[in-house]
Amino acid sequence: MATANGTWAYRDRHGDDFGLTYFRRHGEGVVSSIGIGTYLGDPTEEVDDRYHESIVAALESGCNLVDTAINYRCQRSERVVGEALAEADVDREEIVVATKGGFVHFDGERPADPGRYVHETVVESGLAEAEDLAQGSHCIEPTFIDAQLDRSLANLDLDTIDLYYVHNPETQLMARSRDDVYDKLEAAFERLEERRADGDIAAYGVATWDAFRVATDHRCYLSLPTVVERARRAAESVGAETTGFRGIQLPFNAEMADAYTVPAHEGPNGSQSALHFAQDAGLSVFASASIKQGDLAGGVPNHVASRVEGDTDAQRAINFARSAPGVTAALVGACSREHALENLRAGRFDPLGADAFDSVFATESAK
Repeated sequence: MATANGTWAYRDRHGDDFGLTYFRRHGEGVVSSIGIGTYLGDPTEEVDDRYHESIVAALESGCNLVDTAINYRCQRSERVVGEALAEADVDREEIVVATKGGFVHFDGERPADPGRYVHETVVESGLAEAEDLAQGSHCIEPTFIDAQLDRSLANLDLDTIDLYYVHNPETQLMARSRDDVYDKLEAAFERLEERRADGDIAAYGVATWDAFRVATDHRCYLSLPTVVERARRAAESVGAETTGFRGIQLPFNAEMADAYTVPAHEGPNGSQSALHFAQDAGLSVFASASIKQGDLAGGVPNHVASRVEGDTDAQRAINFARSAPGVTAALVGACSREHALENLRAGRFDPLGADAFDSVFATESAK
């Protein structure tokens, strides 16, 4: 697994190639503030090959954070990450590997009858009851998460996953009450605390799309303070001295800044945005969709482009995302070696300081 000594050694080897605060604290170690993601793409060997070369290039060039999920590209993304990690000229202890569980995973390709596949592999196999599934494809029952974690370890060919997310728990709100979802999350956290004690994961968290960036009256809203408290309760229930809940993932980019602007989470001094609450709580925050799944590569808003440095729009979008106070790293996918290296070159520019970042929003709101 990633270690403090390993990640700091990686930083010492690559730090001079990048600008200020490119490497940032995560737990006892550090991670690059640009991470490589593996979400997009068809489940084909051609895309596998492109991801493989992209990940190897990134790991060898200053990116020590790779993000994936068991359901991405029908498990192919996890498998490619494992193969790339084994091939790259890096030590395992230098690299932070994050993955996710919660959505039913296909195996290699989309089945002809997805509904039947889900019933056979989840319900008939005893991993969960039919009523535990939300929208026919999402489950966070402890037995299901257990099985997915085992499969992810095998796919990645790792003994320990550094950060394991419960994936989009707000999906469960489509099938049950908010209080019931918090209860289910606590049960999942208890199991993850047990797996942490066994050494299968180093830490865990929650990866979301809507939950933490929407207003409190939104159907998909989940309270980050409540989720953190449930994680603490889970740790206490299994006898852990401290909680293993260490990070969250949510979308943040130049056109989706809700995680910074929407005060939906109650802190000691009133309502805060998700980013501000997470920063105060000592959580690492990983920004997904930092270039809005490619859309911002063709142009970022003028009020952002005029302030953020970069040679390309994609680099400016990445630098905006990693400039946000509280953001540990911005995640971005890459479809080729050249694309991966272009993304990393964004890190040669210094990010905006806190005051300069605030001024972007002050200028826009004054219009």
